[in-house]
Amino acid sequence: MDVNDLMKSEDYTRNYDIQDINDNKLMGVLSYLGILVLVPIFASRNSKFAMFHAEQGLVLFILSVIIGGVFGALSAIPVIGFVFLVILSLLELPLVLLAIIGIVNSASGLAKQLPLIGAIKIFHLQ
Repeated sequence: MDVNDLMKSEDYTRNYDIQDINDNKLMGVLSYLGILVLVPIFASRNSKFAMFHAEQGLVLFILSVIIGGVFGALSAIPVIGFVFLVILSLLELPLVLLAIIGIVNSASGLAKQLPLIGAIKIFHLQ
């Protein structure tokens, strides 16, 4: 398995109604802005497109909270805490890049899974 295999993501855009996509691009974008993922989850339950991106954004948000919590707590350890703070910074960068990919996909009207984590389903919001 190489880097190209990891970056491949499924495109499900053809399965979505064009009107639903056009009406809910903003909700899709909100899905990748941290806690704002809750806005489309509660406000756009009837939109398959918004729920697709909400599912992706929720996985990303939960992963970010877990990584931030674990390494944030470890960074409080005297003397070696700085190492964990550096690791946290290095792990957050790919998460930010995944959020940018999700925002671009949603704003472009695409229902593409995020690389690496896109296949993870938590609540099957769709």
